[in-house]
Amino acid sequence: MIDVLLQTFPFFALIGLGFGAAAKGFFPPEATAYLTRFVFYFALSAMLFRFSANLSLAQVIDWPFIWAYALGGLAIYLLATAVALMRKRGVEEAAVEAQCAVIGNTGFLGVPMLALLMGEAAIGPVMLVLAVDLFLFSSLIVIIITGARDGRVSPAILGTVGKGLFANPMIVSMALGFAWSATGWILADPVSRFLDLLAGASTPCALFAIGASLASKSAERVTVAAWLSFAKLVLHPLAVGILAFAVFDVDPFMAGVMIAAAGLPVAGNVYMLAQHYGVAPQRVSSAILLSTSISVLTVSAIIAWVTQ
Repeated sequence: MIDVLLQTFPFFALIGLGFGAAAKGFFPPEATAYLTRFVFYFALSAMLFRFSANLSLAQVIDWPFIWAYALGGLAIYLLATAVALMRKRGVEEAAVEAQCAVIGNTGFLGVPMLALLMGEAAIGPVMLVLAVDLFLFSSLIVIIITGARDGRVSPAILGTVGKGLFANPMIVSMALGFAWSATGWILADPVSRFLDLLAGASTPCALFAIGASLASKSAERVTVAAWLSFAKLVLHPLAVGILAFAVFDVDPFMAGVMIAAAGLPVAGNVYMLAQHYGVAPQRVSSAILLSTSISVLTVSAIIAWVTQ
């Protein structure tokens, strides 16, 4: 545990550095927004393209893994929804809270950290987790909230979801990478070096941006934030782990990557969605702040366990 904590320390130290810079006013919110945009559209996309260009889709696709992660996530999604409805929060707020319980910071934190700590073999499973999060759970919140407001799920809603998915640079970069891999062509050396250089900026910039964005988050509704953090950091990895080992017989290493990815803190894009729809943004803000703070210990503990 201590060894893994020391290995994860630089990642969380960069988050802390970003938080401190923003909290002191040295790094204003506008700078955080532009840094996040750089990572999202350029650096992280270069990293995902480079990873997928060196993998075949057949190597990555693993249906037992996908079923275990998707159904484990759905179980926690439904649990979080039920708890919110029992508190009489309404369908829209329940959808946002359920999103907090299952969507981790896989892109900005999980991809670079797990690839480094668990080795290159972890890249494929992490990308599968990211794909399920984007295609399944990120679509659910749009469908539920829009359907609740319109009173029905129309083809227009599904069109909006599809358009959003295929405009997402993470999906586009992975798709292009796998398409390139399918050709069997090797990336030209100058192109490969360009991607390496750009992708190399993704990890420090992403972690700094996470920390800087946390400086604007508040810790209101701590009780609910604590519940959502517990669901995300403990129940989510527990659910996918049970299904991976007891039901779908997922390869042990891949199951370990899945569990580690499921234990990541609440993603920042959940706040963006909550703010966009005007549904409980402060509650999401608290969940992100609390889960990220606690994850320094919980993520290290999970990685230590799965790597043993």
